[in-house]
Amino acid sequence: MGVKYLTDEWAGAMESAVNADENFQSVAGGVSLSVQQNVSGGPDGDVTYHMGIKDGKAFCALGPLDGADLTINQTYETAVAIAKGELNLQNAFMQGQIQVTGNIAIAMQYQTQLASLEGAIRGVEVDY
Repeated sequence: MGVKYLTDEWAGAMESAVNADENFQSVAGGVSLSVQQNVSGGPDGDVTYHMGIKDGKAFCALGPLDGADLTINQTYETAVAIAKGELNLQNAFMQGQIQVTGNIAIAMQYQTQLASLEGAIRGVEVDY
């Protein structure tokens, strides 16, 4: 049994998995990036969480983050499809399934680091 999606336990598991990942550790140095995600229409209502990289470490927690570099708005269904690897974040953006505001250039600059975040969290067992 995994951790329940979009809970404090889930956020902690995400943070731990990323920080333990050797690939992430090899690309995270000197990177400062923060992303707030607003997920609407979930079984427990709307949820906001944030994640990012600072001082070579990943962070992830529920709640908003003042001054996030990027904010992503999406439905629960879209968020789950992305989390499960069934939908690529870039495709979701191109298809209008997510809305991104903020410094989009920073996402382009740190594509390798963002990909390492995604790869590291794939190993966490999550209940949706």
